[in-house]
Formats: sequence, structure tokens, C-alpha cells
Amino acid sequence: MIRQTVLGFKIERTDEELTAHGGLALMAEYNHGIGLKALVDEYLPKSGSNRGYAPSVFVDSLVLMLQGGGRTLEDLRELKCEGGLMKMIGREQIPDSDSVGDWLRRMGDAERGQSGLIGLGAVRDLLNRRILEKDEVKEYTLDADATQVVAEKRDARFTYQGLKGYMPMLGFLFEAGVCVYDEFREGNVPPQASQLAFYRACQERIPVGKKIGRYRADSASYQADLINALETDGVLWAITANKDKAVKAAIAIVSDHEWKEPVVGCGYQVAETVHTMNRTNKAFRLIIKRWVLPRLDLFDEPK
Repeated sequence: MIRQTVLGFKIERTDEELTAHGGLALMAEYNHGIGLKALVDEYLPKSGSNRGYAPSVFVDSLVLMLQGGGRTLEDLRELKCEGGLMKMIGREQIPDSDSVGDWLRRMGDAERGQSGLIGLGAVRDLLNRRILEKDEVKEYTLDADATQVVAEKRDARFTYQGLKGYMPMLGFLFEAGVCVYDEFREGNVPPQASQLAFYRACQERIPVGKKIGRYRADSASYQADLINALETDGVLWAITANKDKAVKAAIAIVSDHEWKEPVVGCGYQVAETVHTMNRTNKAFRLIIKRWVLPRLDLFDEPK
């Protein structure tokens, strides 16, 4: 033992296994507590071999790897080398990257009806229902957005941002902090596609006695059919408007005295007008923002 007299701590030699990912033990405990293992093994297809891993082994390994900062299947190797962590959570084996890759392809195999994705959807819905039924929230805020996932797979399609990958739609309940519904989409599927159907799918997953009371989204949701449905359902909504000719015309008629700074010195002004989109059942408020001071990027080098 070496005694340290400057800062008052001691350094000792030990044969115990150490880990830099001890926090993942809490995630493993959480997964166990919510019943993830049992649900995954129940709803996902079993291995065709008696020597194969159970579905929960693959899912649990991927969750831990992603929570630990991993971004590719090769990062499973680092998790596998964490003997201290594996001993702490009672895990003896972590599948190698090739095995996990093969399993993921089987789960999403279109010829087999994508049974793995359907099973994961069932697990998601059951876990979310358990969470939502226990909270005291009656009206949720739904945040809907398409999320670009860049991928190097050969069959990945180019997104509207010019990158190869995928463009899944995600629906998050702000108050509960859960993704109530997700829809996988190819990269070339525009975010504007099937917005109303996605809202309905999220709505169907809210427990009885609760509802979606507020809806927030970007301009991909700026669609008359969706807005009409939100109005009919009594949902308060905030959707970024497309700056088309009609919106520009509405902005142009706003007089200078109507522009106000919400906070003195904030550098921008807001104004409010009324706008009617084609095929919407009624007009709605259009809140406009304009900058009155140049926007400064703190990372710009001084000129």
C-alpha cells in the first residue's frame, strides 16, 4: 500500500475486477424490474437451435451497448470484455457482432412477415402501458418527428438531406418521457407521409381514461387533414407552418406596431395574425417571429 499524504487518499493493490461501465448495472436492473426479459422471450421468435441464444440475450446486450455509448455492433466487443460488469449483473455471455447482425436480419426479414419487428412493437406497447397506467397524467403532449438514421447498408436509401440511411417516425409523450409509437421508414420516404395515420396510431396506444391533449411538430405535420383531426379531437396544437405564398402574404400585412419583443433586449420580435390553410375547417392563429438583431454564432472566429 502506498500512502498519499498530499490529498489524503490511499492507493491499494487489488485483484478484484474493475469496470469503467458500472452505471450500466443500473440499466440492467431497470430492464429486469420492468420485465423486459420475460416479454421479449414471449413475443419474439425463438432460435431455431437449442444452442442458440434466447431473444432477451440479444435485446439486453444491445440495450446495454447503446446505453454505454456504442454505435455499431462491433462495440459489443468492449461490453464483452467488461468482466467486472458482467459479474455484477450476472451475465456470462454476450453474443458477438456477427451473431447479433444475423439475428437482427432475421427479425426484420420481410419474407417472414417481419415477425421480430411485430414482436418488439408488442413489447413496446405493453411496457408503455404499464408506465402510463401508473402515472397521474390525464392529458399528454405528443411530440412527433421524423429522425434521420445514417447507415452504410447497401440497401439504404438517400434521405431528403442527401445522406444514405433511414427516416423512422417517432412519437414521444413529453410528460411521461416514453416513445409511445415508432414507425420504421426507408430513407427516401418523406417525413410528410402518413402524418394523420401516425397520429392515430399514437392515439390508439393511450390507456383508457387518458388522452393526447397537445400536439407539437415541425412543418412535416403542416397538413389540413391532420389539423382538422386535431381540431375535432379538441387537441391544442403547435405546428411549424410552411412559408408558402399564403403564409408570406399573411406576414406581409402585419403592421410594424404589431411586432413586439417578448423580452426586452432578446433580439427578436413576434406578432400574431390569422391564417386559413386550404381544406382546413377553420382559420387558425399564425405566430410569426423575426430577428431585429443579427444572430451571433458563439463559435465564429472574430473578423
